[in-house]
Amino acid sequence: MKKVSLLKKILSALVVSTMLFSLAACGSSSNSSSSATTTAAGGETTAAGTTAASNITLEFQQWWGVELPDGVLQKICDGFTEQTGIKIDLLSNPYADTKTQIAAGAAAGTMADVVGLDGSWVYDFAKQTSIADMTALMKADGYDDTQLSDQIKVDGNTYMIPVVNFAYPMYVNMDLLKSAGITETPKTWTEFQDACKKIVAANSGVAGWAIPLSTESPSGIQNSFMSWLWASGGSMLKDGKPALTGNADLTATVDFVKSLFDDKVVASGVYAMKEADMVEEFTNGRVAFMTDSLAHLTTIKKEAPNLNFDFMPVPVKDGYTGKSGMDVASWGIGISENCKYKAEAMKFVEYLMSPEVNAQLAVYANAFPGNVNANPDYSTTDPLFVKAYGLFQECYAINEFTGLPTSEELMRNFDEQLQLYIDGDTKSVDDMLSSTQTIWEAAF
Repeated sequence: MKKVSLLKKILSALVVSTMLFSLAACGSSSNSSSSATTTAAGGETTAAGTTAASNITLEFQQWWGVELPDGVLQKICDGFTEQTGIKIDLLSNPYADTKTQIAAGAAAGTMADVVGLDGSWVYDFAKQTSIADMTALMKADGYDDTQLSDQIKVDGNTYMIPVVNFAYPMYVNMDLLKSAGITETPKTWTEFQDACKKIVAANSGVAGWAIPLSTESPSGIQNSFMSWLWASGGSMLKDGKPALTGNADLTATVDFVKSLFDDKVVASGVYAMKEADMVEEFTNGRVAFMTDSLAHLTTIKKEAPNLNFDFMPVPVKDGYTGKSGMDVASWGIGISENCKYKAEAMKFVEYLMSPEVNAQLAVYANAFPGNVNANPDYSTTDPLFVKAYGLFQECYAINEFTGLPTSEELMRNFDEQLQLYIDGDTKSVDDMLSSTQTIWEAAF
């Protein structure tokens, strides 16, 4: 009897325990979002499994901070921190160094959370799965992407958003023109070549033109070489594929550039020259002409406040009367695939793309906004920028390298073949372009 009594007590206890557990479970399920707690990665224990924003720091690697006025990018990022509590750790270095560091981070899986991107890098990083699919992130956040002026896509998905856009006019040192008795800026290839010859003859240690041809950072091919082709209405592609051979416009452009080298009016050391080196040469008054981004206007003014320079369109092929294309590039932004806080990183991108902040960035950068609703106030902007903006409006924007497969490698291939032709190792322009076409086709 004692055993039966003990058994009844045990069964009764089990029933009560089960009822209490069921009631507790019902209670917790009806209010689970408010009562659940968890420790998020890198953060303190918070409600609903979220990480306290004050514990999140996003690394932002870019070259923008170097080219903007001192402290501007930090101030803009501080505004985001004030709104959200999320801290931004700026990693700012010159363009070429940033590209090297981002590429190394992509290979090692240590890329910063948010990265500044050039459109020519996007295809490679997307195919390496180093940068995140921003289409999915925008959709998850309900972001209206119709306000964006452009999106750089790979296989139909966005991997880069252009934050601000830059035109590439030709910079000209007006004092060097005056020293050679030149009263008007050249408008055609012949006028440009004659001007360079006169400037070199009149000034010791001065070059007429500079083009950065370092194969380590071969962006000079798109910005300084192809700008001649595009200015005269030419193209290096047909139906999105390489069209280098049998291309009369490109053939003429290659031979024109080679003639400048033959005339010894090009700056020395250009095979090792990067964009920053070219800008330094111009800033120090050692080069009369260069095609470069408006982003460097502030830098040049700061480094050489007494330099008398102006903007002009890239001269066109003799006899060309059509509309000119002007090279454009962007400060693009992307999110790394290894970022632990992608949703927060997307919030930061959205902040930079908000009309007010985007307009502010455009003004400080001497650029055009990436948000179609931004309304930059250029009334206090440098008059030279206003002039460049006018030149840009007379042209059509073009950069055929943006979004191409292995885009930077295509530039490097062209760069290498161009140097062989300039040096006489390749006997004809047809051979040079045929060799480059073969290499390019493999990438496509």
